[in-house]
Amino acid sequence: MIAKTTNQKGFLFDLIIYISIMFLIREIYFPIVGFIVNGLFWSLTTLIIAFWRMKVRNISWEDLGLCKPKSLKKTILVTIGILITIVISIMAFEMIKDYLPFSLEQKNYSENSASKFGELKGNWLLFFTIIPAVLLESMLEELLDRGFLINWFEQLFSKTNTPTILAVILQALIFGFRHSYDLSDRSIRVGLIGLIMGIAYVKFGRNLWPLIIAHCVLNTMSMVDRV
Repeated sequence: MIAKTTNQKGFLFDLIIYISIMFLIREIYFPIVGFIVNGLFWSLTTLIIAFWRMKVRNISWEDLGLCKPKSLKKTILVTIGILITIVISIMAFEMIKDYLPFSLEQKNYSENSASKFGELKGNWLLFFTIIPAVLLESMLEELLDRGFLINWFEQLFSKTNTPTILAVILQALIFGFRHSYDLSDRSIRVGLIGLIMGIAYVKFGRNLWPLIIAHCVLNTMSMVDRV
């Protein structure tokens, strides 16, 4: 965890730049290379911004949790715990979503997935071709959404009584919205995943590796389900 600072204006400036680039870069899309490559382009561009602001603040990725876990056993147990909690939370949401006091956007996500990833049904060659990029994207999202955003939001709200709670909630909201740009069952599911990942990050030693592994497992299972 990075040390608390009184330079809230500096961290606010960083967040304005970072979040603006995070969303604006998604307006750039190169159809010729497909969704996967564009997604990596967006994340890597955002990563550059994060590197820049971290260097200005003299903060390293190791400070944010990209370091060797102290215990392999704990890492595995936390990873399993994250996955189980996510599955239970998504199942609970599916059970109650029809009773929510607001309506959710309904989209055909199977068609969207086909257009994003290509026709994966029965195509294991395509699966193994794109899965390395999917895993890299999974890692980048944990570095940026949990590692960078939570810590920067904490610094921004450091004078409040609940900086960590605010940081975890805000990064989850951004994470969910960025994946759907609407209020839909998808955005809520992804937001729930972001919330659980954020809680696990601050609760279990702020090491990013259990989150990265869990995220890679989730995305791999999602891709296998499409084959």
